[in-house]
Amino acid sequence: MAKKGQTFVSYSFETKKRAIEMRLEGMTKKKVAEELGIADIGRLKVWMRRYNQMGDFGLMDHRGKRERYIDENRYIKRLEMENAVLKKWFAITKAEVYQRSIGSATTSEKDLALQSSVTRLGSLEADTTTM
Repeated sequence: MAKKGQTFVSYSFETKKRAIEMRLEGMTKKKVAEELGIADIGRLKVWMRRYNQMGDFGLMDHRGKRERYIDENRYIKRLEMENAVLKKWFAITKAEVYQRSIGSATTSEKDLALQSSVTRLGSLEADTTTM
């Protein structure tokens, strides 16, 4: 937790990258901190963890710029998933509309066939009664 009057030091990406390189070469945290003028040795541990997890992307400052630095692979995967969902939804909707149109077409064809058969029966009955 920050204390009243405490000042925070921010380090550039280049400084962080150089500190990581020095640590990977085998220098101790204390020597790296002294050479680069890093006040908090614990920062090096945090930078190393982020570098191991996310590479150079983990060393960048993300405060207030989250949308600019979105991880591209995650963003692409999300868009691909959205496209797949939309394609499935479109296929289902299309099938439902097709079934409705087929169902209404067959229903109207059945109705027409039934009406014509009733009409024929009515005309046949009328013909037989007149004979």
